[in-house]
Amino acid sequence: MLTLISFLLVVLISVIIVKIGAVALEMTGLSKDIAVFQAHSAFSGTGFTTSEAEYVVSHPVRRKIIRTLMFLGSAGITSAIVTLMLTFLGKSTLEMRDSLIIILLALTAMYLFFRSKTIDRVLRKGIKRILKKLAPSLKIYDYSQLLGLTKGYSIAQIKVRKNMWLANKKLRDLELNREGVLVLGIYRKVKGEEVYLGAPRGDIEIHPNDIIICYGPDDVIKEISHRISGAKGNKEHIESVKRAEVRERGERMKFEGG
Repeated sequence: MLTLISFLLVVLISVIIVKIGAVALEMTGLSKDIAVFQAHSAFSGTGFTTSEAEYVVSHPVRRKIIRTLMFLGSAGITSAIVTLMLTFLGKSTLEMRDSLIIILLALTAMYLFFRSKTIDRVLRKGIKRILKKLAPSLKIYDYSQLLGLTKGYSIAQIKVRKNMWLANKKLRDLELNREGVLVLGIYRKVKGEEVYLGAPRGDIEIHPNDIIICYGPDDVIKEISHRISGAKGNKEHIESVKRAEVRERGERMKFEGG
């Protein structure tokens, strides 16, 4: 009976560890579903080679969480296997059957317990409160997710050439915001030194050889980076503004549940 209780305790502790790991990953900016999947994957040592996995381990804090889960998982799974074998070792057929029934019932009860939305909500709230106190570094914003870079938006650098539509114009005159594009900053060589201007105002003029950092829809940024000066560039700008208005209406409808 002692080995049976030990096995169930190992399973219970393992589930709690995975739950803590998933919440910790979620606190770094991952969505709940991805955090849970990656926590299970790391703890079990399955090692799924997905783009999501590469995305997770590229983050230093997440990498530490994954490493810890892998270490605890190797110990936990080994312990579970050993205690499970000891549970049935030297037992009669009747005793083995009773142990198996107890294990199945206990595992079912654990599954239903942790699947409960109410229990999950309470556990997540408690784990988050504890982790915030013990590991404040977990609350690191994931700008890739916050900026919707997986939702059709991107951040890009555009090197301004002399013949580009962007060159020798003030930001306010370009009206890039009407195309759904924001200029986050500008790099410029001044007396041989590269300087950076963040959140530039509308009266800043874009010079050839400037590098502008833009945020907006992928296709729009790509188009702007190839837009040349003159009547053709102005026409493309007007058409892009019209498309942006249509896109914004569609996004707003989805956002407002329309």
